[in-house]
Amino acid sequence: MLSAGVILPNTDHDNFSTLYEPEKLRPLARLVERGRPGLAIQLMTQFATPALRSPIQLNISVGSVVWLPDGMRVVAGCEDGNIRILDVASGATLHELVGHTKLVNQFAVSPSGKLLASCSDDLSIRFWDAETGHAIGAPMVGHDDDVWSVAFSPDGRHIVSGSSDDTLRIWSTETCTTVLGPLRGHTSSVFSVAYSPDGSRIVSGSGDDTVRVWDARTGDQILTLRGHTLLVHSVAYSPDGLRIVSGSDDRTVRIWDATTGQAVGISLEGHFDWVISVAYSSDGTRIVSGSDDHTIRIWDAATSASIATIRGHTEYVGTVGSVAFSPDGKRLASASEDGTVRIWDATDDWRRWDI
Repeated sequence: MLSAGVILPNTDHDNFSTLYEPEKLRPLARLVERGRPGLAIQLMTQFATPALRSPIQLNISVGSVVWLPDGMRVVAGCEDGNIRILDVASGATLHELVGHTKLVNQFAVSPSGKLLASCSDDLSIRFWDAETGHAIGAPMVGHDDDVWSVAFSPDGRHIVSGSSDDTLRIWSTETCTTVLGPLRGHTSSVFSVAYSPDGSRIVSGSGDDTVRVWDARTGDQILTLRGHTLLVHSVAYSPDGLRIVSGSDDRTVRIWDATTGQAVGISLEGHFDWVISVAYSSDGTRIVSGSDDHTIRIWDAATSASIATIRGHTEYVGTVGSVAFSPDGKRLASASEDGTVRIWDATDDWRRWDI
């Protein structure tokens, strides 16, 4: 049986039972459906797990996870400063990238999928070959404090970084030097950065409770998005570039108009603790969030409705520090302080009894 993990559509309670692989429950669900139509889906929802495999045990706090474009591998950043490229099917470590001397806060994959960029509490940014795991070039330094976030431009020519020195920097991936910045405006740590899909803008989230939008060419600040009441941990653009999503210590997820900076709809509420990570699905229809409450939530990006809550990361030490949709949007990867990377079914197939 897979380790317990539960997905509870539109529920806010913490009570859940031992869960089972969907295929083992389906014969019983079919029998139940014959006697009481409509009950099978309830049975599957309550007792089936969306976990697609047992947790990938790394036995050290995992702060960040991203998918590689082939959808067969994920990259995990760990507390020991090392980065591990993992085979999703087997859970095996394919490469261990050694170089950072402190916690790896985040990394990004280039549009080509060939290059990784990582950032760390050791104040540096590093490039790596995604196929071999070999370091490329020397560490990039310039920030005066922990580097929290990095993101590639859509053309792969630049990366942007955000730091506890309250600034952003834009770097050349060819020369490994700062080409713009430091960009100043935030009054506290910059925890998250992302490029717009067309590469013209950059969004940042900060400990000053704001989300800010910058001109990627000039470095000028364009918008300040206010609404969160505590620090903003994570920001992301929608695939069409029309929306920005943010997650905050105020326990909410917010959606913004990327052009005007105005809030869109109501805040997405349901988490019971800090929201650490947010991301859009590749088709832009769903948002995923990971929280200090140990859960993952999936939201409807158009209606702001809660679609599902995934539980499974260990209580007390199970902060979900990073969540990401697979390239095809059918799976989720999550990373946690409980020392695991977990892979989940992001579709409704896990609770279908008729397949």
